[in-house]
Amino acid sequence: MTTETAGLRKPAVVAAPPVVSVDLIVEISQFLYREARLLDQEEYEQWLGLMTEDVHYWMPGIQARHRKDKALRHDLHRMAFFDDDMTGLRRRVTRFMDPTAWAEDPPTRSCHVISNIEIEPTEVEGEYRVYSTFVNCRGRGEAEEFWLCGRRTDVLRRVAPTQLRIASRMIVTTQTVLLAKNLNVFL
Repeated sequence: MTTETAGLRKPAVVAAPPVVSVDLIVEISQFLYREARLLDQEEYEQWLGLMTEDVHYWMPGIQARHRKDKALRHDLHRMAFFDDDMTGLRRRVTRFMDPTAWAEDPPTRSCHVISNIEIEPTEVEGEYRVYSTFVNCRGRGEAEEFWLCGRRTDVLRRVAPTQLRIASRMIVTTQTVLLAKNLNVFL
């Protein structure tokens, strides 16, 4: 019995991914790990320094759809949990750091885990599309714990020979309904 007589499609031929150097893989991985550490240590001002001035930080709402439904599960014209530029990110950081922010008293303890990092050069010299997965655990008080996990698609831009910055980030969670009490988090 062949795959065609069994009702299975032949596997698609997949193009080999673009080759990137081991040095670039290490550099970008370390950049993302450092970003996670800055967020976990609430070093938000330093974290903002990892962004370009024209950054787009976006976490679209996700719709559960059947496979046969051709409509997009997320797009720019629907609701988003985050849809920030640098001004919006600065505003959120200012709110996080405000001692009167009731949603952060007691403060949230956060742990970001980044994995499955894959890098592709873009059409623009010095820019890289970076795919990664994340798990974020937030604890607050004594008994509150919230988990978020999902995928990120970043565009990292080289702004100096040894400096990368985040030019865009799209975050897609596995959850269509977020059960956390708030989204006081950067992912």
